[in-house]
Amino acid sequence: MPISPLDYRYGRDEAKEIWSREGRHARLLEVERALVWAHSQMGKVSPEDYDKIAEIADPGIVTADRVDEIEAETKHDIMALTKAMAEVAGEAGWCIHLGATSNDIVDSAVAIQIKDSIALQRKAMHSIILTMCEISEREIDTVMLGRTHGQAAVPITFGLKVAVWVDEFKRHMQRLDEMTDRCTTGKFLGAVGTGAAQGSRALELQELVLSNLGLSAPVATTQVVGRDRYIEWVGWMANVATSIEKIMQEIRNLQRTEINEVAEEFDAEKQVGSSTMAHKRNPITAENACGLARIVRSMVIPSYENALLWHERDLANSSSERFTLSHSMILLDDICSKADKVLSRMVVNQEAMQENIGLQNGLIMAEKVMLELVEKGMPRDEAHEALRVASMQTIENGTNLEEVCKGMEAILGMMSNEEIGECFDPKSHLGASREIVLGSIAAAREYCSN
Repeated sequence: MPISPLDYRYGRDEAKEIWSREGRHARLLEVERALVWAHSQMGKVSPEDYDKIAEIADPGIVTADRVDEIEAETKHDIMALTKAMAEVAGEAGWCIHLGATSNDIVDSAVAIQIKDSIALQRKAMHSIILTMCEISEREIDTVMLGRTHGQAAVPITFGLKVAVWVDEFKRHMQRLDEMTDRCTTGKFLGAVGTGAAQGSRALELQELVLSNLGLSAPVATTQVVGRDRYIEWVGWMANVATSIEKIMQEIRNLQRTEINEVAEEFDAEKQVGSSTMAHKRNPITAENACGLARIVRSMVIPSYENALLWHERDLANSSSERFTLSHSMILLDDICSKADKVLSRMVVNQEAMQENIGLQNGLIMAEKVMLELVEKGMPRDEAHEALRVASMQTIENGTNLEEVCKGMEAILGMMSNEEIGECFDPKSHLGASREIVLGSIAAAREYCSN
């Protein structure tokens, strides 16, 4: 009976496969095979025995069900795995798990899961970045209200708003690339990290095993891979989830009825917004992604606590990590997919953006007028006070700032009516927005092409 929403509601199959029972089992078998291969390269195991182990290290031959049956008796998962392998390995069974401790197998298998997860995550980052680049480029000259503290500030372009997101996700991709080797590290140095059970060529054996698996080798370990590596990866996932929630939250806010500048796609032919309010068009996918992002962030604290093992190790981390690593990855993958969907189908209402600018009665151009007065010789504090007075008068009387400015002697003494009017074109106060957008897009596309 499915209980977890991951079983029936959230997550893509590609991500779930990596962290599924079957996915874990297949990767454990792969590590056991690589260990025997390394021994064969060093002359301790014959090529024939290795070939036999390679043949039976197959989830279709050594099944997860059989391992579970044995574990029910032994109460030890890796001993159950090795026994299940030995049952079908015949005389070659002697070399299975040779010189290894359980966590040599487990942590190296987890490293493969992380490696496969990062490959998916890099694809997701690549897709989201390119989607946002297209939006930013398309909307490079789309003027809208910039808002601070929830209030109208000065003009911005929607292209610049998205360019900020583009640059943020480029940084996420850079972080992922920088930490991949650290987070995809296995280990094969035995029960307390000395390599005693592996013999005089322990470091060579470890290097062979891990290189065969495409993993990094540690400089020094205890019985387990340092959990700082897992903390870094889970922390990265929490960081990305936060960025996605920030973007989805912005889209939700811009979709508010009174703003109506951006909207999540809505299938007017079939989609239902509310069971009672038939007019509703809710940003449900963005809301869903925001909710799941909070679960991903919640995995950060137990990830730190999982690093607090006694001496060379204890088992307090094991059960927790079955949640923290798998759930973080599967949910983030789902969040990324949903965010890409929202962004690629997002509706941008340029008319509403212009209407909302008009509703501000020129107030968003107060900074522009103030700066022009300073340029013409008025001290900055005097110019600021003149515009503050004019703005408060505009708000109180429901008039227009341009008209108020044209009636103020202090301003008219420095600027003509025509010069004042020119200050109230929102496009005249966008600064380096276009250059910033183009720079952000170019840098992100270049990085994605590598």
